[in-house]
Formats: sequence, structure tokens, C-alpha cells
Amino acid sequence: MSSKVAVVGGGYGGAAVAKALDSEADVVLIDPRDAFVNASGALRALTRPDWAGNIFFPFDTLLTRGTVLRDRAVSADAAGVTLASGRRVDADFLVLATGSGYAFPANPRAESADEALEDLRRTHKELAGADRVLILGAGPVGLELAGEIKEVWPHKPVTVVDPAGELLPGYRAELREDLLRQLGELDIRLRLGAALTAPPPGDPGRAGTFTAATASGEEISADIWFRAHGMTINSGYLADGRLTALTPQGRVPVTEALNVHGHEHVYAIGDITDVPESKRAGYAMQHAEVVAENIAARLRGERPTARYRPAPDPMILLPLGPRRGVGQLPGPDGPQVVPAETVAEYKGADLFTGRFADLFGKA
Repeated sequence: MSSKVAVVGGGYGGAAVAKALDSEADVVLIDPRDAFVNASGALRALTRPDWAGNIFFPFDTLLTRGTVLRDRAVSADAAGVTLASGRRVDADFLVLATGSGYAFPANPRAESADEALEDLRRTHKELAGADRVLILGAGPVGLELAGEIKEVWPHKPVTVVDPAGELLPGYRAELREDLLRQLGELDIRLRLGAALTAPPPGDPGRAGTFTAATASGEEISADIWFRAHGMTINSGYLADGRLTALTPQGRVPVTEALNVHGHEHVYAIGDITDVPESKRAGYAMQHAEVVAENIAARLRGERPTARYRPAPDPMILLPLGPRRGVGQLPGPDGPQVVPAETVAEYKGADLFTGRFADLFGKA
């Protein structure tokens, strides 16, 4: 009888692990959604509803031998997981890949693809009818959203506000200079070091004219606003401590092999871990490769040797629409800034939809 691998969470890392081990073990992938969501494309899905269907990939095409359970974990221990339905899944290997949550539209909220598409289309109509846009947060999500809006509505005024005084700290100065240049060319109005005295009225993503004030006294008028900051770690099902003690930030402490501390048959990957690096899809998929290799070795009766070591320098591909953007990638002599053409080729043109079409057999 083959060993059972339970993967909790069908995001970037979880889907990759499940796929990699599908021919090696009895894989059970647990996720409350009916489809994988390529969240990297969610902001373009908002501005281009005709394209939005490209970010959803039904789970039923991911695995050939394994099983997908549409359910949610409510507790986990070294032997398996308990689900919201009351079902218990015992497993020889457990992979925690529940990731994190972001504000809509960067991360669609609905658990069905049809409902998520409807949310995106509804918000698109609100955005299309708004003359001026305010985005709170000048991190990668806020800037990418601004770029996608400008690609579709080049003359729609967009203002991005952030209390931080610097764009993308920790990245090379050349990248930040190029980013500022491109934002200027797009006429995206940047207000750094500016904190609002109160949140804008109404819900984000809903049209309604308002004026917001910054602490310095500047007034910003807009007709719709979006929140592009804040992240929630999806580790609530581990809060009972039956499996491990979480860090103060709610993350799972892991070893270099990405084992949960104290459990050689339990792993964690992606945003849920305490690995000291930016929380991005690309890193989660690199985690998945390490974990899949280690579990496969154990299934063969071998000693697992794969280790994950964070890159010494941060990487980023930040598209501003399909043709513009900035990036920093590893190079032989340290991090190197890449041109907009490279960002478009690797990410901006299709926002990784081709990669996931291959993974889900939809190419």
C-alpha cells in the first residue's frame, strides 16, 4: 500500500507539491476552493474582465491519481488533519501550504471561481465609472494595480499614498530610479511619507466621491479607493498548538529541510513559514521543490538531503501593465537590475498564466 501525503492548501506551493508527488504516493490535496487561483494575475483580471478567466484553474485537472478534498483544515497534528466537515485525514506525510491572505482584489475572496469572477466584474464596473483613483500602499501590489489601471485607462488620475518615505527599500538604487521614472511617465501620482488622518469613507472598491486628508494637511479627492497593504497568515488552524508553537507573527518555524520543528514527516512551505525572505509565489514554488524531493527520498527509503537556503539578495519582478515594469534578479556578481523588456517576458505579458496552464494540463 502506498504512503499517503496530505497537502493542506492548494496555492502556489501546495499545488506544486501535490503535482510533483502524484505519481509517487497517495496524494490528498485539501483546499476550500474549487479552483487554483493565480493571484499574480488578479489585478489584471480586475481591469480586464474579458481576461479574468485566465487566472482560475479547476483542481480536477491537477492530479491523475490523487484526490482533491474541497474542505478546510481546523486542526493539525503529527498524524494528520481534522477538517471543518468533521472528516479526519490521517497521513504518513503532512505538508502545510495554507499561505496568506491579502486585501481584495489582489487576492479574490470567494471560494468558487464563478463567484470570484462575479466579484471582479462587479468591482471593474465600479472602477470603470470612477474618475479618480486612490490606492493606499506603495508596495508591489499597490504599484502593480496602478500600472494595470493606467494600461486600460491612461487618462484616469491615479494617486498612490504610503506613510513610508521610500519605494521598495532593500532593492538597488537603479531599480528605484527606473521605477520612479516609469511611474512619472504613466502620470501615477506618488505621495510617500503621507499618512491619512482617517480611512476613506465607504468600502474599498466601491465608487463614491470623497476627500481624504493627510497628516501634513494635503487633501486628496477621489471617486474610488483600494487597500494595497496588509497580510494575514493563514495559520489559525494551528493555534491550538497540537502540532507546533507558532511564532509571535503566526508563522510556522521550519528547519533548512522545511520540516516543522520536531516532526521529520511534517513540512511547511510558502508564506506560512518563518523563512526570512519576502513572501512571494516564486519562493513558495522553490520551497515546494525541496519538500517534494525530500518526501520522494523518504518514500524510496533514502535519507532526504534537499535544503532550502534563502537567496542572499531579494528578487522581484514588478510589472506596470504588460509592457512596463522593473525587476531585480540574481546575477553572477550579485543582484542585477533587469529592463522592462525582461520583466514583460518573464511575467508582465501573461502574469504566469502559461506556466500554470502547463501545470494543470491546459496548455
